[in-house]
Amino acid sequence: MKLHLTILQFFIITCCFISISKAQTWEVYDEEYKLKARLLYDEVELLSETVRIGKKDSVLSLLSSDLRPAVSLQGYEVYQYLAPWILVKGPKGIGAFHEYGQQVLPLEYDDIETYFNLLLARKGNNYWIFERGSGKTTPLGKLDEAKLTKTGMLITRIGNEYSIPLSNAGQKVFQLLQDSEGDFLLTKEESGFGLINREGDYVMDPVVDELKHNRGNFYFGYDENQFLLIEGNDIKANVRYNSFHKITLENGLMLEYIHGKLRRVMEEDGILLDAVGMEDVTKIKDNLYTIRFRDGNLGLLGKSGWLVRPNAPLDKVWMGSDGLFPATKNNVMGFVNSLGEWVIQPQFEDVGKFSESISSYKKSGKWGLVKSNGELVGSADWDEIKPFSKGFSIAKINDKFYLLNSSGVPVNQESYDQISRTNDGYFIVEKEKKSGILDQAGKELIPLEFENLQRAKRDQILVRKDGKVGLISDSGEILLPLAFENILIDTDGGRILTKNLYEPVVVLEPEPQDKKSKKRN
Repeated sequence: MKLHLTILQFFIITCCFISISKAQTWEVYDEEYKLKARLLYDEVELLSETVRIGKKDSVLSLLSSDLRPAVSLQGYEVYQYLAPWILVKGPKGIGAFHEYGQQVLPLEYDDIETYFNLLLARKGNNYWIFERGSGKTTPLGKLDEAKLTKTGMLITRIGNEYSIPLSNAGQKVFQLLQDSEGDFLLTKEESGFGLINREGDYVMDPVVDELKHNRGNFYFGYDENQFLLIEGNDIKANVRYNSFHKITLENGLMLEYIHGKLRRVMEEDGILLDAVGMEDVTKIKDNLYTIRFRDGNLGLLGKSGWLVRPNAPLDKVWMGSDGLFPATKNNVMGFVNSLGEWVIQPQFEDVGKFSESISSYKKSGKWGLVKSNGELVGSADWDEIKPFSKGFSIAKINDKFYLLNSSGVPVNQESYDQISRTNDGYFIVEKEKKSGILDQAGKELIPLEFENLQRAKRDQILVRKDGKVGLISDSGEILLPLAFENILIDTDGGRILTKNLYEPVVVLEPEPQDKKSKKRN
């Protein structure tokens, strides 16, 4: 008997296919990889160890600990998760839910900013503030700008007038309110600059002529011909250093000049170095400076004093390790000790840092290895050598990667397109778009046959092959077969969630008997 499809049957089949394609089955396994339950969600997302989201038929829900829909989130997408707040996007805008399930802002805002128990919402130029303590949302009106500081203070601005309405300062107007990485707001009034704590009270009255943030809770000021180094305090700010001599502040580098000559390197609360004959100071990074003296000698200064004493006319010197510091003389590199003495004579184009008593060096455009006693290891044949860790380095030549041991010998004879370390000392290797894993000794653990893999945790490796995802152990044992669209590890719940690949099934219903009889006639 031939199968005839009517237009109505075709329409029914198509609708069934669309309906089925939207449904996805998730399976729940325990830590012994035994199937415990089946769930019907299009998507499941683990936002944290305890916050789980499910989506079914475009309905987004906060899930309970047993993975059942507990609270409808009303939107179609998690816009952002900033614990404890879940920001959800819907057709009319963004709203907010607490991770416990309480909706605190409807899905109608253009933007929402969070800070623990505060939410700042904006729609156009209109702003609202939600305070979880009171559970109330208060309109702030139309503003040019509003923001939450790192300490949870609300700053508002209309034109050139600033306010901190949720603080003790109430509706007081300021010429400037400036947030920083510290715990205090820099303010400006007609009388000058000052500092305000998180309650809105002055810890330094607005009387300073100039004031700028330096780092942390430290500020650099100038008042009545004297320079000030100020530390914020919750009750009263402290002047940690003051001087009538010129102090400059540029990019966090403070220098004091006496009678026009450089004399002191300053830190936030006072003098870091007082030395005669300094000619130039260069900040390398926070709490690290190179200092050149008029006799040409160069030293490296740290927070606790000299790391490399200025006993030699070096061109440059950098932070080192294992008591050896990369340095240059006449544009050639070597290593000096903390006394500024050459331990490994300058002979290289470039060098790395020592790790496990071995460093890399560059010569004639290629990289090799050198021991801390100056002995060269092997030959310089490599395009790149990364620092050693747990006995191995990753090296590259001709765009191919190898593992090197401390003798400079490749552990793997076969090259890879990429090698990367995992946090627990294993190596993920890639070649010809396939991935595998080497163990901590550089031996093949998982063969190169997967499109992608990821170590979820110890003895659990997520693998993808031919578009399917599975879970295997470090020894290659199959924990869950390569049969899923996605796998999620729910660590807190002690379970594993798998998303089944959808395979559409079309079922055709037989024609009614009366229609068949009519056709025969």
